[in-house]
Amino acid sequence: MALQGRDLIANRTARFFEDGDLVNLGIGMPTLCLNHLPDGIDVWVDTENGAIGLSGPPAEGEWTDPDVVDAAGAVSKLREGGCCFDSFTSFGYIRGGHVAVSVLGAYEVDEAGNLANWMVPGKTAAGMGGAMDLVAGARKVIIMTEHCDKKGNPKILKKCTLPLTAANEVDYIVSELAVIHKTDAGLVLEEVAPGVTVEEVVSKTEATLIIPETVGSMV
Repeated sequence: MALQGRDLIANRTARFFEDGDLVNLGIGMPTLCLNHLPDGIDVWVDTENGAIGLSGPPAEGEWTDPDVVDAAGAVSKLREGGCCFDSFTSFGYIRGGHVAVSVLGAYEVDEAGNLANWMVPGKTAAGMGGAMDLVAGARKVIIMTEHCDKKGNPKILKKCTLPLTAANEVDYIVSELAVIHKTDAGLVLEEVAPGVTVEEVVSKTEATLIIPETVGSMV
């Protein structure tokens, strides 16, 4: 069965990872990347609350330490060789540029590579958490997102309208429709999903897209 929706997004995002990468997977959709790691690619998954080596939720009936949790507070297994530590150490290596890839969701992303993913004015927000550090400190930042919100409004904008998480830090946007690369020249449409046309992506994107002579496929 062909991949679609969030599974397609997660599968394509996971193919950006390189063997041995230290990867931070944000709350929500990014955790699906664990189900789509390519053969031969072994990554170490970090959580900013103090662990390296998360390997996903335990199977039903499988015991694991209830104090080992991911960024959302969900219990996770810890692979052999994994470790736990304090927040001081965690944010030290995040801010020190040791995270190869940070994967997060988004409310909005814009042409300048700005990201808004932590609050909507008027709604209760727990706070930004570690997102600001993870976006600024990682060597590559990938945003996993549906292309439009539930009302059909584009989430990839000319300019973000919501409070920013970070400015000019996004490298790639992966949606169910396309892969978009933030370059010095602007947002380049590099790939489209099977059955999706360039024209459809453009029509559902407020930001201006640079269309190369050849646009690849997400699969």
